[in-house]
Amino acid sequence: MQIDLVTLVVAEYDPAIAFFTEVLGFELVEDSPAQTTDGRPKRWVVVRPPGAQTGLLLARADGERQEAAVGAQTAGRVGFFLRVDDFDAAYRRLVDAGVEFLRPPRAEPYGRVAVFRDIAGNPWDLLGPA
Repeated sequence: MQIDLVTLVVAEYDPAIAFFTEVLGFELVEDSPAQTTDGRPKRWVVVRPPGAQTGLLLARADGERQEAAVGAQTAGRVGFFLRVDDFDAAYRRLVDAGVEFLRPPRAEPYGRVAVFRDIAGNPWDLLGPA
């Protein structure tokens, strides 16, 4: 048993795809036409870190309730955690790409961590070894 996908509600598909693939270095696993439950067109978009089993389903907000959730999926808490082998290189790459960091790097018992926002505004932990 495994968690295959986690949905991330975004404002638009293409900027989200660009952020996750070009900035974070994820792979675009799928981008296929699909339909909403009431028959309207949408896309099935999955991105995944290289070598990872769990991916993100990038879902464009549909309606006011979902639009309100963009950037607030975890009510302001860090809800996503990106672990990297080379923390310093990943941090520099994200800073150079213009990613907004909410907290600078710090040492914790579980390793190094810095909090950043994704394209939708959700907070993430960038995690690396101590």
